[in-house]
Amino acid sequence: MSFKHLFFVFVFLLTFNCKQNKEVHLNKIEGKRISIDETLEGDKAIEEFITPFRDHINKDLDSVIAYSVGDYSPRTDKLETAIGNFLADIAHEQSNPVYKQRTGNDIDIAILNHGGIRAGISKGALTARSAYQIMPFENSMIVVKLKGEQIKEMIDYLSKAKRANPFSRLSLKLNSDNTVKEALLNGKPIDYNKTYNVASIDYLYNGGSGMHFLKKGDDYIALDYKLRNVIIDYFKKVDTIRLKTDNRFIKLED
Repeated sequence: MSFKHLFFVFVFLLTFNCKQNKEVHLNKIEGKRISIDETLEGDKAIEEFITPFRDHINKDLDSVIAYSVGDYSPRTDKLETAIGNFLADIAHEQSNPVYKQRTGNDIDIAILNHGGIRAGISKGALTARSAYQIMPFENSMIVVKLKGEQIKEMIDYLSKAKRANPFSRLSLKLNSDNTVKEALLNGKPIDYNKTYNVASIDYLYNGGSGMHFLKKGDDYIALDYKLRNVIIDYFKKVDTIRLKTDNRFIKLED
């Protein structure tokens, strides 16, 4: 390579290096607000593409799968609601066969949280959309083994929460000062020397609503069964639902 060629290569590399090391500074940022309202025109091609899928989904969501004989609201100043009892009971009923198939054991208790019930059940036709309104979250059923110590923590939590947190197979009576007068499982005193299989949802297992006692349990099993699907499957299984309270959670007056 001649000196002339070497000189041009040197100049090229020097120029390239200078450009690479040049600092760039951001001097100005501009933005434009685009309102998303009825004046914004849709894309016709996209609309034509998604319409069949939307119609199919809406048909599935709005198909009648059961009937409710009454109106049931989660809003209450009492310690239990008919809809809460219903959800806890079907969470137990629908999850138990799944758990038993995997482990050979039965679920002893199911517990949910009052705040997770986002809508009531209205008298009349029930659809899959009804289930989405009741339970709009992606919460899934889990089962953990709780020792007597954690069961005591659970009962203590329920007595102090002053909310209609749903549970199944338990019955609790509180004194007027919210201390526990009686706690029964299937009508019998709880054996705090035993270990119980407790069904709940992953949100609560991970500390939601302050139910930290669940995380202390052993042998965590995820059932891969969303609580919303529990509701839908139960609706499909029955023709008519009649919900009620049964004094499973009461506070005695002085």
